[in-house]
Amino acid sequence: MIRRLRVKFICINMAIVTVMMLAILGMLLHFTRNDLEQQSIRVMQSVMEDRAYPSRPGEFPRQAKLPYFYVSVNTMGELSASFGGYYDLTNTEAIQQIITLALNSDDQTGILKDYSLRFQKRTTPFGQTIVFVDMSSELATMRSLTNTCIGIGVLGFAVFLGLSFLLARWAVKPVETAWNQQRQFVADASHELKTPLTSLLLNVNTLRNVYLPEEKQEALLTSMDAQLHWLETMVRKLLTLLSMKKNAKIAPVSVPELLTQVRELTRPIMEKYGTSLEITCNGDILPVDKDLMCIALVNLVENSAKASAPGQTIRIQASEMGFTVTDHGRGIPEKDLQRVTDPFYMGDPSRSKANGGFGLGLALVREIAAVHGGTLTLESTLGEGTTARIVIGNQTVTCR
Repeated sequence: MIRRLRVKFICINMAIVTVMMLAILGMLLHFTRNDLEQQSIRVMQSVMEDRAYPSRPGEFPRQAKLPYFYVSVNTMGELSASFGGYYDLTNTEAIQQIITLALNSDDQTGILKDYSLRFQKRTTPFGQTIVFVDMSSELATMRSLTNTCIGIGVLGFAVFLGLSFLLARWAVKPVETAWNQQRQFVADASHELKTPLTSLLLNVNTLRNVYLPEEKQEALLTSMDAQLHWLETMVRKLLTLLSMKKNAKIAPVSVPELLTQVRELTRPIMEKYGTSLEITCNGDILPVDKDLMCIALVNLVENSAKASAPGQTIRIQASEMGFTVTDHGRGIPEKDLQRVTDPFYMGDPSRSKANGGFGLGLALVREIAAVHGGTLTLESTLGEGTTARIVIGNQTVTCR
């Protein structure tokens, strides 16, 4: 998919570049050709005017900067006079053929391609006057310019193709990162779901096909019930993680009410791990999604309780700038700090699963911070405790 996206990006980019280069070089060739043609026509018009109003004998017409010659033909079609400016008129046979071709043309101004001449005719009472201008330099200029444009076009195409490859890698990098994260997320979720589901299937098969004493049946049912609750909790967290951006409703929330709700929800956790919760509230109103912020604080308090020894105190401090959650537990190893917010990542899988963990708690907190326009950063020292900071918009929520 990523490769096809890069190829598509390069093709679109090169199509745009090609069209633009063709347009620019085409306009350059068109305007240059038009300018040379107009210059040639101006020379013929100048010769015509000077022929109609002669000045001193032998004086070259004004603006006659190209090889030219003009002829006068009487009413019988016979050459009566000729004059050449930088042009050889000694070959009368060739001149007569040129004159005949010009006279037979229906155009007043035209081109004789075989002779590389442009002509212009004017009818007079005594016959016709025809001016011829040599196009050799014009054609040579156009050929040279065309070859130059082709060279520039090929070189430009090659340069832009190389740049397109680099731009494609740079532009698609965020998509590739998101795609890899999604694939990893699906793989991790599948792995986490596979183990309990396999265990449940084995237990169901055992109950169906093997006779067991009542106490062993009860033990299996208790294990299955715990596994089902574990699955239900993980699926609920997954759904919250995937849908919170769409369902978030940020509004002014009473901080004391939010913290009261957090205290009630974490009471069983405090009793389970033998820890206590201390709350200090110096704030009043914060613009947050109450349910999501409650989930974030409960997850942080639960993580702190799991990392703390019995008898230790966990503190939540609230102010107009946000929240602070403090524990003095075992801390997080430095090598795990950058990854603990990734879904399903557990620094110590055996200890986390023994505590009923999924590796989703800090991932939820990070996404909740992102929903509020913020980021989550972690600081921790082994044996001293953990600090997490959530920056929400222009407000800072500090969790220690």
